[in-house]
Amino acid sequence: MASDLVSQVLDAVSEANGSIFSNDVFPSVDFTTIKSALDRLGSREMIMYKQIDQEEANLTAEAEGIAAEGSHEAKVFEAVRQAVGGLKIADLPGIVGKETAKVGQGKAFKEGWIKKEKDLLKAAVHSIQDASREQLQTIQQTRTYPDPKVLSDLRKRKLITMQKVISFEIRKGPKFAKEFVKEETDLTADMLATGAWKSVKLKPYNFNAMGAPTMSGALHPLNKVRHEFRQIFFEMGFEEMPTNRYVETGFWNFDALYVPQQHPARDLQDTFYIADPPVADKPRPDPVKKTEKLADGSIPTFEAQDHPRQDYESYWNNIKEVHEQGKYGSIGYRYPFKEDESLRLVLRTHTTAVSAYMLYNLAANPRPARYFSIDRVFRNETVDATHLAEFHQVEGVIADFGLALGGLIGFMEVFFGKMGIHRLRFKPAYNPYTEPSLEIFGYHEGLNKWVEIGNSGMFRPEMLEPMGLPKDMRVYGWGLSLERPTMIKYGVSNIRELLGHKVDLNFVESNPAVRLEKD
Repeated sequence: MASDLVSQVLDAVSEANGSIFSNDVFPSVDFTTIKSALDRLGSREMIMYKQIDQEEANLTAEAEGIAAEGSHEAKVFEAVRQAVGGLKIADLPGIVGKETAKVGQGKAFKEGWIKKEKDLLKAAVHSIQDASREQLQTIQQTRTYPDPKVLSDLRKRKLITMQKVISFEIRKGPKFAKEFVKEETDLTADMLATGAWKSVKLKPYNFNAMGAPTMSGALHPLNKVRHEFRQIFFEMGFEEMPTNRYVETGFWNFDALYVPQQHPARDLQDTFYIADPPVADKPRPDPVKKTEKLADGSIPTFEAQDHPRQDYESYWNNIKEVHEQGKYGSIGYRYPFKEDESLRLVLRTHTTAVSAYMLYNLAANPRPARYFSIDRVFRNETVDATHLAEFHQVEGVIADFGLALGGLIGFMEVFFGKMGIHRLRFKPAYNPYTEPSLEIFGYHEGLNKWVEIGNSGMFRPEMLEPMGLPKDMRVYGWGLSLERPTMIKYGVSNIRELLGHKVDLNFVESNPAVRLEKD
């Protein structure tokens, strides 16, 4: 079919004095087929063509009836004109039809063709010009009309529909010939052996043609930004925390952080609780898998760092006491600590639960340390353009002796400066497990306003001293979401287009790697 059409195009162009139009010469050939044939001839410069996009007007069934028999208002006028002495209004539907009488009577009055005398309709003029019929006849012949206002009015009256039509203007090219000679794309061994290569026409290489895209894997934009954050943390001497526990107990997720058991964050509308099993054991050392031993017999897992002096039972009692009646200089929350509430299993609401576990293990050998984590957390939130029930939290922790609030502010300026955010503001805030606490705001050059970019603070003694950390050891903590900087970097306005089942794979494959500013 395609080769036959190529010959037909060449014949049609050869017989024409000038250009031909595809919709006139090949009205029944679909767009894809004619375009393929034209591309084939155009690549050899045998023809030249250009695409013409235009809108054509098509008559509806009602409009075709008007073009053939006249408009509703013309039919009403003719019925009134032929009635001697006038036509009763009640008799009009029986003569011209109910629909014609309904539509045409009003327009005939509007045009001044008929008038009303009591219950009679009488002709007000001797003759009329049926403009609607003439317009539709013109459109029927030419598929358009010179006055766009007429087309708009007819569309509103649902007498025509507009349809986009693509056609091609075709004319002879520099290398036009009536016969299409097939070009060989490969020089074969047979051609060389028989000498046929001397007579065949070889297709020239097109060095300007785009190569076929190579299918490959692609990193999600969140992973690209996550990689940049990890590099910043590693540059600043941080150690990555293990974050493979999506399910935590209320003890590690809330109680160890000095979050009271009546806190709104622990309500069902804010936290996902596990139904089976509903509770876990009290805090204890994690079991060590024998398969994780190295060749020398050592165990590289985090559990191997558990020190014999760590007493999980004492830690449990310390947390219970600091909540119930206070300890370490604190008066506590003064409520009965419920063991069942503390052992309920939840999907972790923040990675600070992991930070608490790391700091508790640090208490076995207190020393300056820097930890970070980037992983998924879960909140029972209503999903909208800026919120999801699961997202990623970036968290950093610095433990050292003699730390002060000024040092935290100074470190935040250095940390966010490495991300290209140099204008910061800090606002006092409240967190159950940090005091003092600061909200961090950065100036967004694109939005031309200050936006919240993170939260920070110094962990409270009620959280640190029950672990066994020295009184003079202070701990900075701060966190932010991974999604917000990713959305800013990639210009995403709806978080559901970044994470979840609505993500466009083309978006993932086509976006470049991100580079956060480095000082």
